Amino acid sequence: MLENSLSLPANCAEIRIKGKTAFVPSANIDGRTVIATGKFFKVASIRDADLVEGELVKNPETFAAALKKSGLNADVLTFFQRPPDCSPKYDLFFDWDNYAAVTISTYENWWESVPQETRKNVRRAAKRGVVTRAVSFDDELVRGIHNLCNETPVRQGRPFWHFGKDFETIKREHATYLDRSDFVGAYFEDQLIGFIKMTYVDSVAFILHILASNAHYDKRPINALIAKAVEVCAQRKAGYFVYDRYTYGNKKDSSLVELKRRNGFEQIQFPRYYLPLTSKGKIFTALKLYRGISGMLPEPMLKMALAGRDWLYRRKLSGG
Repeated sequence: MLENSLSLPANCAEIRIKGKTAFVPSANIDGRTVIATGKFFKVASIRDADLVEGELVKNPETFAAALKKSGLNADVLTFFQRPPDCSPKYDLFFDWDNYAAVTISTYENWWESVPQETRKNVRRAAKRGVVTRAVSFDDELVRGIHNLCNETPVRQGRPFWHFGKDFETIKREHATYLDRSDFVGAYFEDQLIGFIKMTYVDSVAFILHILASNAHYDKRPINALIAKAVEVCAQRKAGYFVYDRYTYGNKKDSSLVELKRRNGFEQIQFPRYYLPLTSKGKIFTALKLYRGISGMLPEPMLKMALAGRDWLYRRKLSGG
């Protein structure tokens, strides 16, 4: 998710897929930049939809009609209702999407709601010398982020998307939406060992980036960062603090889900609409192909597939 920052080809928008920059067909519809992705099935969506303020699509029928005339050649349009507006209000086909969210009232309420283990980890971070604070986006912060990104080529058993990027690339990729973003840094002896970037969208604060040093894992910087971020969100009067999805398709049990749960994030569901624009789009929607492999395989088979993928990654990275 990023702003337009480069000289782009005509009728194209810049996006990032698995950490890599790509250019995709785009059109301007009702003040929104709509992009088309996919090979056989072309899916139209609003660029940076999670970060677009206001109602994404005010009138789906007129929006879809304009999209058909735009030359984007999409097969289906997808958009969603952002929490707290979670009750379906359009008579259109939809499926449930979800966020991992902390409902913000006060920092004290969040603190009392999380497990004792989480509170211990936040205190442990402080006892071991970790200091968290809101920080400005400047070259000093970018140097710290650059060091974190290049600490290791592997994270969670897979190649890390941002490893090997140079200073200027890291700076450009983290410089989006600065007018409505906050950065929180975790420091140990004045060294940045972790950070969060939050971007505010209406009443929601989204984690856009979160990263911590593997070398300082014992100091629990992630727990300290989330605690400080909740405090900042409460001061900002944000209604929700969102850490991406709670579950991804049928992958409902993972270390990341457990991390979110232990830090007070809960699943909030909201409707995501799929409006077919062509005959292919009707097939795509009827078969629910938008769910992808992770949403179509039964959970036991998905776990086996993911275990096999991780094994292949480890074998490749070890040179085996």
